[in-house]
Amino acid sequence: MEENISKPIISYKDVDIVYGGNLVLSDVTFDIRKGEFVYLIGKVGSGKTSIIRSVTGEIPIRKGEASVGNFNLRKLKNRQIPFLRRMIGVVFQDFQLLMDRSVYDNLLFVLKATGWKDKREIRDRIDSVLSAVGMQLKSHKMPYQLSGGEQQRVAIARALLNGPEIILADEPTGNLDTEATENIMELLTGIHDKKDSPAIIMVTHERQLLQKHPFRTLMCENGECRELPADEDFRLDLINLM
Repeated sequence: MEENISKPIISYKDVDIVYGGNLVLSDVTFDIRKGEFVYLIGKVGSGKTSIIRSVTGEIPIRKGEASVGNFNLRKLKNRQIPFLRRMIGVVFQDFQLLMDRSVYDNLLFVLKATGWKDKREIRDRIDSVLSAVGMQLKSHKMPYQLSGGEQQRVAIARALLNGPEIILADEPTGNLDTEATENIMELLTGIHDKKDSPAIIMVTHERQLLQKHPFRTLMCENGECRELPADEDFRLDLINLM
């Protein structure tokens, strides 16, 4: 995909991330543009999920400069948070599907909650995102009737529903076997390869993914978040510290 030289969709400069009264990361600085695929790596407790939570407005930013789209995170009001989150699709490690309703009704719930009303438009949108993830023939299934990989495909479809500018994938392959992991990775990279694709930030611990699918990588370590250099040997040496 061609490099996007437009204004960053996410921009952090000298940001301190504080959670529960504790300084998790200091002086975080990075720009991510729409259409980029970026890994976020580091050991457990290194601050990866805190960055994700700050992007969605769950953790407020008190020091530094931070923006997501046109939202200034330093000045973010509570009433703005739902609008911020509508431009973001989130994919969780544990899927977080509603187990008491079908695949179709899981997606219907999200669209109704975000203001969709026209029944035909709703049906067409659900059909479109399920087709995009290869699950159009299983819309009638209950989540517990699906494999882990299939449930994650539905979760990705859910993240795509409102045409997000950003997808945050927090350990999306953490509960999957090797084959399902590769299938989900191919799906995410396929989304990335499309025109006008969202920025994708993927938190992962899986070294083999970074080696097989190399993308720009941010590493959280020792209270800092830094970008790994493009030099392959040096990158792999650092990745092996995960």
